[in-house]
Amino acid sequence: MLNSKKSTSTNNVSENSNHSPAVNILSEGTKLKGDLNSQTDIRIAGVIDGEAVSKGKLIVTGNGKIIGNITSADADIAGRVEGEVKVSNKLTLRESAIIDGNIYTKTLIVEEGAQINGSCRMGSDAKSLSDKSDADYAGDTKVKS
Repeated sequence: MLNSKKSTSTNNVSENSNHSPAVNILSEGTKLKGDLNSQTDIRIAGVIDGEAVSKGKLIVTGNGKIIGNITSADADIAGRVEGEVKVSNKLTLRESAIIDGNIYTKTLIVEEGAQINGSCRMGSDAKSLSDKSDADYAGDTKVKS
């Protein structure tokens, strides 16, 4: 009986680890040249020179920088983005965020101090983004030249 309990708890642990959420991390000091497409969340503390596309949440830390467009379901930006930001649900701009490009989102939260150098479209423009499924939005984005 004791052995059966041990094996049951061991199986539960391995089953839970298989269902844990996945987060892709680009660490500080790392530079990626090219497009990053993900079905799960992305956390960027380094630099991406290209597109960043996520079906989940995209997080850009204070040291993070994206030179290209962003497309995701949700985003939380504290760093710098040089390109369009397309978010189908909620976009949060932290006080240290700098956006050099247009924003398309359903919901926008901006902390005091965040900078937006471009236009912002909310509502009906963002609705077309939510009609997309998966990271298939990648076809709609263009790499900044």
